[in-house]
Amino acid sequence: MQSSATINPVNRPKKRRNSIHTSLSERLFVAFNYIFFTLMAITTIFPFINLIAKSMSSEAAVISGQVNLIPIDLQFGTYKYVISNSLFLNSIKVSLLVAITGTLLAMIMTTLAAYPLSKPRLRGRSFFILMYIFTMLFSGGLIPTYLLMQNLNLLNTLPVLFLPSMISVYNMLIIKNFFEGLPDSLEESAKIDGASNLTILYRITLPLSMPVLATIALFYAVAFWNDYFNALVYINTPELKPMQLYLKELFVTSSDAFLKDNIDAAMNVSPQSIQAASIMLGTLPILIVYPFLQKYFVKGVLVGSVKE
Repeated sequence: MQSSATINPVNRPKKRRNSIHTSLSERLFVAFNYIFFTLMAITTIFPFINLIAKSMSSEAAVISGQVNLIPIDLQFGTYKYVISNSLFLNSIKVSLLVAITGTLLAMIMTTLAAYPLSKPRLRGRSFFILMYIFTMLFSGGLIPTYLLMQNLNLLNTLPVLFLPSMISVYNMLIIKNFFEGLPDSLEESAKIDGASNLTILYRITLPLSMPVLATIALFYAVAFWNDYFNALVYINTPELKPMQLYLKELFVTSSDAFLKDNIDAAMNVSPQSIQAASIMLGTLPILIVYPFLQKYFVKGVLVGSVKE
């Protein structure tokens, strides 16, 4: 005989109804977001497609303004010229040296500044943080900085391209806030085992901070790679000019002079094509590095910028 629980219709399981009803306004809002961000993505990628089309089009097509998104009279002489140009290759080499060396040194300096400032037991901690923040609001100015570089005999040298930008207070504060969010019990247990402060930093803190460190490293690398102002102010030697300064001088050069001095008439390429190809090749290193660090971006920035 069946129990009453099995025959009682009250105790029978009821079909679960979908209690979430999306209103018309919410659907319209979602649709608007999709359309808006799709248009933003298209607007962002169109200039790159136009540059690629110009870099692969013939001289007549580019000069006549026929090139939009599709190459006309396809040719690859532009990239052949840019890759074989010694000035461009040297500028790429200088930019790589500055980006790699500057990023490594900047990460070391920023981490060593952020770690002690993340400890409440540090005496004068508030004063040091205030001094760092003060430099975000006020600077010495361009002329005093130039005179300083001149007195240090750093003009027309490679270190002058990254030493003035060795540490960013904004990046340091992000790393400091991330360090403050790590559990204190890890450091306490390490000290019980006899670990020093440097051992705790390199064996415990840094491995746990890879998201924010990778994010800040990419911030520094992009900043050093895109910087041309320091080179414009401090560098006069052609062999030490980075890629961004090379591109800047490439764009301010008149088309007639550029054609006469740099391009063989038989190549069937225009100065605009050379400029477009140079920009695309100069963007490749950052585009290659970014996908490997993209997964750290959201986690690193959000956790490092918000103190729990």
